[in-house]
Amino acid sequence: MDVDFTPGRLERSATFYVAGHRGLVGSGIWRNLESEGFTNLVGRTSAELDLKNREATFAFFAETKPRYVVLAAAKVGGILANSTYPVDFLSDNLRIQVNVLDAAREHGVERLLFLGSSCIYPKLAEQPIREDSLLTGHLEPTNDAYAIAKIAGILQIQAVRRQYGLPWISAMPTNLYGPGDNFSPKGSHVLPALIRRYDEAVKSGSPTVTNWGTGSPRREFLHVDDMAAACLHLMENYDGDAQVNVGTGTDVTIKELAEAVAEATGFTGQMEWDTTKPDGTPQKLLDVSKLADAGWTSSISLTDGVKTTVEWYRAHSESIRE
Repeated sequence: MDVDFTPGRLERSATFYVAGHRGLVGSGIWRNLESEGFTNLVGRTSAELDLKNREATFAFFAETKPRYVVLAAAKVGGILANSTYPVDFLSDNLRIQVNVLDAAREHGVERLLFLGSSCIYPKLAEQPIREDSLLTGHLEPTNDAYAIAKIAGILQIQAVRRQYGLPWISAMPTNLYGPGDNFSPKGSHVLPALIRRYDEAVKSGSPTVTNWGTGSPRREFLHVDDMAAACLHLMENYDGDAQVNVGTGTDVTIKELAEAVAEATGFTGQMEWDTTKPDGTPQKLLDVSKLADAGWTSSISLTDGVKTTVEWYRAHSESIRE
């Protein structure tokens, strides 16, 4: 019997594999799928299944036979980690993607969503960044290795669509934050790094906090629960070759972000800036017209999102990874 691959409402009882279900993105997707009534979610920790191991990945797919997949597993990090370990970010992510996508195709996965990042776009792309800006200019050097890996994933999704006719899609979220984020000093992105820095300043009674760069770059931030809702919406309503930008369509300066974190943590001291540290890309704002056309817009404000993330961090600070 032929299988209908036309996008539409996903069957809530079908086996649904979330690759990377313990990370910021994957855990958000898992929570959302549970709340939407999915009853057969499958996840494996990296200790249980090393997705860089091709044989193990294929064996997992042969055993579990998922009908749907979200590929949220990735090696991720901020400017410092990306700049220091470019080989790891390129090699690890390429292997994870190729293994999962090849195994998913071989074992008949109907619908798959590949998650990338807005860093795939050129450093000086016209703002807000449209999906067709991909491959039109030079990447930001501090995370080009990670970006190239994610671009390869987009192209593999497009190749699967052309060669096999499967309605697999790609989504490119903007900067994400929320419960389950990485707050480690060496591996975190800007928002969780700020939350940790300001919370520690409040606890220690420090009169000043020093932030990296000038505070002038503009960034867009999307709560992970919003992102997760967008992913399910796209899997049920979107079928196109092009990757879809997932964001809020608005941005703030890093200085404004730091001020929001200071307020949420209760820090009332002096804010200072170490201008010898790199700023990164001057602005990264996504054009989310395609997402809006597909019928979805974000609902969690940055103020509310930062406040609840600070609360989550403080509740879990003892168990957060270093």
